[in-house]
Amino acid sequence: MKKRLLGAAVAAALAMGSSLAWAQDLRVAVDPTYEPMVYKNAQGELVGFNIDFANALCEELKRKCVFVEQVWDAMIPGLQSRRYDVIISDMNITEERKRVIDFTGRYYKTPSVIVVKNSVDFKDLDSLKGLTLGVLKGSTMQRYAEGELAPRGVKLMGYEAQDQVYLDIKSGRLDGTVADKMEVDGAFLGKPEGKDFKVVGPDLLDEKYFGEGMGIALRKGQPELKEQLNKGIKTLRENGKYQEIAKKYFDFDPYGAD
Repeated sequence: MKKRLLGAAVAAALAMGSSLAWAQDLRVAVDPTYEPMVYKNAQGELVGFNIDFANALCEELKRKCVFVEQVWDAMIPGLQSRRYDVIISDMNITEERKRVIDFTGRYYKTPSVIVVKNSVDFKDLDSLKGLTLGVLKGSTMQRYAEGELAPRGVKLMGYEAQDQVYLDIKSGRLDGTVADKMEVDGAFLGKPEGKDFKVVGPDLLDEKYFGEGMGIALRKGQPELKEQLNKGIKTLRENGKYQEIAKKYFDFDPYGAD
């Protein structure tokens, strides 16, 4: 009898421990310099599409999101060193990254674009020769620019944060940037400081550089967490919560076509 009671107690303790573990905070890394995806409002609070999406996802998982601010090019090292559990901050799913970390399916997919001064007479990529463009360090936009623009005589400058790129464009140090289309529309082109700049060339979607869309990054060897996150993304799409969040920031569905 005592053995049965002891066994039941142990089983209950293990079940409770598992439940508590699942109810733990989910530490989410974000780069807060990427309006309208993640940025800070006038009160210094983290806001944006990624923040609302992450909170809705945590609600589905019955966990609490705790946001950890991280500069972009240190995102993956911080994940690997367990500073946080996941990255929900516009990280493209690429083959190169999948060699060192894991991803959920995508939660949005939009192109990148080249932005330059209105005065640039653009005919093709060779028209950009001699310009200086700012790119986010460690980003797919940097990889694209190094692969396609630098060989054509474009000078590239790497930055820790995209908002620093816009500051240097405004000061005249840069002629433009390569950036995510949604982000550059919201953070630069749609504002007074972007009135003298334009998008040139086609949308940039080459999987060689930009991968399969933006996914949630997590460490390898976490199949349960990956399954729960994928299930959460699917649920938010099916119950309309994803679309409700997206409408706050965009006039289209950022998830993209399959």
